[in-house]
Amino acid sequence: MAQPGGRDLSSEAEKMSNILSLVNTFKAFDSDNDGSITAAELGGILSSLGHKASEEDVSAMVQQADKDKDGLLSLEEFLEMNTKDMELGSLRIFLTSALGSMDADEDEILTGEELHEMAENLGFPVTLADCQNMIAALDENGDGAVSFEEFQLLVNSLFD
Repeated sequence: MAQPGGRDLSSEAEKMSNILSLVNTFKAFDSDNDGSITAAELGGILSSLGHKASEEDVSAMVQQADKDKDGLLSLEEFLEMNTKDMELGSLRIFLTSALGSMDADEDEILTGEELHEMAENLGFPVTLADCQNMIAALDENGDGAVSFEEFQLLVNSLFD
Protein backbone atom coordinates (compact mmCIF):
# COMPACT_ATOMS: atom_id res chain seq x y z
CA MET A 1 0.00 0.00 0.00
CA ALA A 2 2.66 2.46 -1.04
CA GLN A 3 1.97 6.11 -1.69
CA PRO A 4 3.79 8.47 -4.02
CA GLY A 5 7.06 9.51 -2.44
CA GLY A 6 7.66 6.01 -1.08
CA ARG A 7 5.57 6.36 2.07
CA ASP A 8 4.12 3.03 3.15
CA LEU A 9 0.78 3.91 4.74
CA SER A 10 0.18 0.45 6.18
CA SER A 11 3.49 0.71 8.02
CA GLU A 12 2.60 4.18 9.32
CA ALA A 13 -0.86 3.00 10.35
CA GLU A 14 0.73 0.10 12.23
CA LYS A 15 3.01 2.52 14.09
CA MET A 16 0.03 4.73 14.95
CA SER A 17 -1.88 1.64 16.10
CA ASN A 18 1.05 0.61 18.32
CA ILE A 19 1.11 4.07 19.89
CA LEU A 20 -2.65 3.94 20.47
CA SER A 21 -2.20 0.53 22.12
CA LEU A 22 0.47 2.02 24.37
CA VAL A 23 -1.87 4.88 25.30
CA ASN A 24 -4.54 2.33 26.26
CA THR A 25 -1.96 0.31 28.20
CA PHE A 26 -0.96 3.45 30.08
CA LYS A 27 -4.59 4.00 31.02
CA ALA A 28 -4.72 0.43 32.36
CA PHE A 29 -1.54 0.94 34.41
CA ASP A 30 -2.89 4.23 35.79
CA SER A 31 -5.35 2.53 38.11
CA ASP A 32 -6.24 5.71 40.03
CA ASN A 33 -6.57 7.80 36.83
CA ASP A 34 -4.28 10.56 38.06
CA GLY A 35 -2.32 10.80 34.79
CA SER A 36 0.78 9.04 36.03
CA ILE A 37 1.99 5.55 36.86
CA THR A 38 3.60 4.75 40.19
CA ALA A 39 6.02 1.89 40.73
CA ALA A 40 3.25 0.11 42.68
CA GLU A 41 0.81 0.45 39.76
CA LEU A 42 3.43 -0.78 37.30
CA GLY A 43 4.32 -3.71 39.56
CA GLY A 44 0.65 -4.64 40.02
CA ILE A 45 -0.04 -4.73 36.30
CA LEU A 46 3.16 -6.66 35.54
CA SER A 47 2.23 -9.18 38.22
CA SER A 48 -1.31 -9.57 36.86
CA LEU A 49 0.20 -10.24 33.42
CA GLY A 50 2.32 -13.04 34.89
CA HIS A 51 5.65 -11.16 35.01
CA LYS A 52 7.49 -11.77 38.24
CA ALA A 53 9.45 -8.52 38.57
CA SER A 54 10.95 -7.68 41.95
CA GLU A 55 10.23 -4.35 43.65
CA GLU A 56 13.79 -3.33 42.83
CA ASP A 57 13.32 -4.20 39.14
CA VAL A 58 10.09 -2.21 38.94
CA SER A 59 11.66 0.76 40.71
CA ALA A 60 14.61 0.62 38.32
CA MET A 61 12.23 0.60 35.34
CA VAL A 62 10.45 3.70 36.65
CA GLN A 63 13.72 5.49 37.49
CA GLN A 64 15.15 4.79 34.05
CA ALA A 65 12.15 6.29 32.24
CA ASP A 66 11.37 9.07 34.74
CA LYS A 67 12.89 12.06 32.93
CA ASP A 68 11.62 14.74 35.34
CA LYS A 69 12.63 12.66 38.40
CA ASP A 70 9.27 12.98 40.17
CA GLY A 71 9.10 9.23 40.89
CA LEU A 72 6.20 8.77 38.46
CA LEU A 73 5.80 7.93 34.79
CA SER A 74 3.76 10.40 32.77
CA LEU A 75 2.14 9.35 29.52
CA GLU A 76 4.96 11.03 27.62
CA GLU A 77 7.63 9.19 29.62
CA PHE A 78 5.77 5.89 29.22
CA LEU A 79 5.51 6.34 25.46
CA GLU A 80 9.14 7.34 25.16
CA MET A 81 10.18 4.28 27.17
CA ASN A 82 8.17 1.98 24.90
CA THR A 83 8.87 3.54 21.50
CA LYS A 84 12.59 4.28 21.61
CA ASP A 85 13.35 1.26 19.39
CA MET A 86 10.64 2.07 16.84
CA GLU A 87 11.47 3.95 13.63
CA LEU A 88 9.00 6.80 13.88
CA GLY A 89 10.49 9.44 11.57
CA SER A 90 7.73 9.61 8.98
CA LEU A 91 5.05 9.36 11.67
CA ARG A 92 6.59 12.40 13.36
CA ILE A 93 6.44 14.31 10.08
CA PHE A 94 2.76 13.36 9.71
CA LEU A 95 1.83 14.38 13.24
CA THR A 96 3.82 17.60 13.24
CA SER A 97 2.75 18.82 9.82
CA ALA A 98 -0.86 17.79 10.35
CA LEU A 99 -1.21 19.50 13.72
CA GLY A 100 -2.19 22.91 12.36
CA SER A 101 -4.41 21.59 9.61
CA MET A 102 -6.27 19.22 11.96
CA ASP A 103 -7.88 22.12 13.78
CA ALA A 104 -10.84 22.54 11.43
CA ASP A 105 -12.55 25.23 13.49
CA GLU A 106 -9.29 27.06 14.36
CA ASP A 107 -9.89 27.02 18.12
CA GLU A 108 -6.39 25.63 18.87
CA ILE A 109 -7.76 22.49 20.45
CA LEU A 110 -7.85 19.08 18.86
CA THR A 111 -10.75 16.63 19.06
CA GLY A 112 -10.83 12.96 18.15
CA GLU A 113 -13.05 13.82 15.21
CA GLU A 114 -10.53 16.35 13.86
CA LEU A 115 -7.67 13.87 14.27
CA HIS A 116 -9.69 11.17 12.52
CA GLU A 117 -10.66 13.44 9.63
CA MET A 118 -7.03 14.34 9.01
CA ALA A 119 -5.89 10.72 9.25
CA GLU A 120 -8.57 9.71 6.74
CA ASN A 121 -7.63 12.56 4.37
CA LEU A 122 -4.03 11.35 4.44
CA GLY A 123 -5.04 7.74 3.88
CA PHE A 124 -4.29 6.39 7.35
CA PRO A 125 -6.73 3.57 8.16
CA VAL A 126 -7.35 4.59 11.78
CA THR A 127 -10.81 4.35 13.33
CA LEU A 128 -12.66 7.26 14.89
CA ALA A 129 -12.68 5.31 18.17
CA ASP A 130 -8.87 5.01 18.09
CA CYS A 131 -8.52 8.74 17.51
CA GLN A 132 -11.00 9.52 20.29
CA ASN A 133 -9.11 7.18 22.65
CA MET A 134 -5.83 8.91 21.87
CA ILE A 135 -7.34 12.33 22.59
CA ALA A 136 -9.07 11.03 25.75
CA ALA A 137 -5.75 9.74 27.09
CA LEU A 138 -4.21 13.18 26.66
CA ASP A 139 -7.25 15.14 27.84
CA GLU A 140 -6.34 16.39 31.29
CA ASN A 141 -9.46 18.46 32.00
CA GLY A 142 -12.07 16.05 30.60
CA ASP A 143 -13.45 18.42 27.95
CA GLY A 144 -13.02 15.89 25.12
CA ALA A 145 -10.16 17.74 23.45
CA VAL A 146 -6.50 18.58 23.90
CA SER A 147 -4.70 21.82 23.36
CA PHE A 148 -2.15 22.07 20.60
CA GLU A 149 0.47 22.48 23.31
CA GLU A 150 -0.47 19.16 24.97
CA PHE A 151 -0.53 17.37 21.64
CA GLN A 152 2.82 18.83 20.58
CA LEU A 153 4.34 17.74 23.92
CA LEU A 154 3.23 14.18 23.14
CA VAL A 155 4.69 14.31 19.63
CA ASN A 156 7.95 15.76 20.96
CA SER A 157 8.20 13.14 23.68
CA LEU A 158 7.96 10.39 21.09
CA PHE A 159 10.75 11.72 18.93
CA ASP A 160 13.22 13.72 21.01
